[in-house]
Amino acid sequence: MGRYEATFINKIVKEILVDVLQHTYLNVAKYPVGIRSCAKEVEKILGVGANGRCVVGIWGTSGIGKTTIAKAVYNAIALKFQGSCFLADVRETSIQHGGLLQLQKTLLSKILCDTELKVVDVHEGISLMKKLLRKKKILLILDDVDELKQLNNWVEVDWFGEGSRVIITTKDRGLLESYGVKLIYKVQKLEDDKGLELLSLNAFGRKEPPVDYLSLARHAIAYAQGLPLALNLIGSHLRNKSIDRWQAILDSYDSYEGEPYRGIQRILRKSYDAWDYVVQQVFLDIACFFKGEDKDYVLEILRSSKLNVPQDCMEVLVENAIITIDKDNRILMHDLLEKMGKHIVYEESPTEPGKRSRLWFHEDVYNVLTENRGTKKIRGIVVKLPEPDVIPLNAESFLQMVNLEIFINRNARFSGHVDYLSNDLRWIELDGRDFQYLGFNIPQKHTVVFNLPSNYNPKHLVTFDIPNSGIRQLKGFKVCIFILK
Repeated sequence: MGRYEATFINKIVKEILVDVLQHTYLNVAKYPVGIRSCAKEVEKILGVGANGRCVVGIWGTSGIGKTTIAKAVYNAIALKFQGSCFLADVRETSIQHGGLLQLQKTLLSKILCDTELKVVDVHEGISLMKKLLRKKKILLILDDVDELKQLNNWVEVDWFGEGSRVIITTKDRGLLESYGVKLIYKVQKLEDDKGLELLSLNAFGRKEPPVDYLSLARHAIAYAQGLPLALNLIGSHLRNKSIDRWQAILDSYDSYEGEPYRGIQRILRKSYDAWDYVVQQVFLDIACFFKGEDKDYVLEILRSSKLNVPQDCMEVLVENAIITIDKDNRILMHDLLEKMGKHIVYEESPTEPGKRSRLWFHEDVYNVLTENRGTKKIRGIVVKLPEPDVIPLNAESFLQMVNLEIFINRNARFSGHVDYLSNDLRWIELDGRDFQYLGFNIPQKHTVVFNLPSNYNPKHLVTFDIPNSGIRQLKGFKVCIFILK
């Protein structure tokens, strides 16, 4: 074989290898239940055959399947582009491994088929992308973006050729809107039938569980609430287990220990750790106290606190797919996110409830209020007993709670009096059927005279709410807003 033939063959082999490397398929999921239909919807939004360039966002909470859908889309359409690149874990890479510069190097290397390019800084990377990719029809997927700087000033769809498409997966809808993304696909949780199929495939290797496991499988489905991450981890954890073990494991999910709980929480916790302090505190208040409550009511409470909660705090959590607001204006949150929030507070002091920032569990509340075990750590207390009962208050129960801002009693009755109340109290809400425990005299049917501790100065009190009291007139506390029902 002559030199010309050898050169020609080598060229063909190289082109074939480049084509294979360029279009290597990504591993989507072991059991891609429900993924294909979602990918089809994203493909429709992308309009790959149309002219122009566009950016599409895939948005949803942690563990909902954003990355899996993006991989499925990549596999389905990558061959229609001159160059394609799936940049995984943008959030992690931008923090470690060379940051945005490393992302640029990876992008150029993949699009240009492993061509070695020496890129000194981000600015040089931008120049190279504009120069080398401006005539190429590119598919770029940026997975798990959580900050605008991971998008701004280092990659733009307009730097690529006609027909290029960029897909961004993120937990933050606000980030997409700030970047100017108009086309956003919201990932929905799996319906129960698909959830059962995914759980069963992981646990039994078949689409339906055995009949004798069906009831327990439905229990697991209720726990996961359509979150694919949870269904995969739970199903894998229950694989090859007896019915008795299934029952024991599912019962253990109410605790904060063991797998797959820890695995699920590790993923969800990444979202929490990325927020600023105020957003974290609002999330914890909702998880511990206010899930299912009216949004405007909760916002009024939160904005009365000394956290300086912004007006748009709810929107931030909605945009981050942490809460949703239903048609009745109620705040909804996935049970696993609620559990994560409560666990974060629990971890503040696992053995001493009085040293936590929030108290909501009836046994912890009873312990603190009857044994005088409160501390300055406590910011809020919501009393809600499984069955209405009487709590014998220790007179000094509130003595150490100098930073208490929220005190809400849903259904408890108290005996005893209080010698001290925090001057930081912003919101007091009592069961009107029994409020003499705070030292209130009721000399006649329609008048209440307040005889609270002499050292109490309600200078920060915003609302004193006593529903079901039948009260028509109040004397004292002129700084308060009284809600009479």
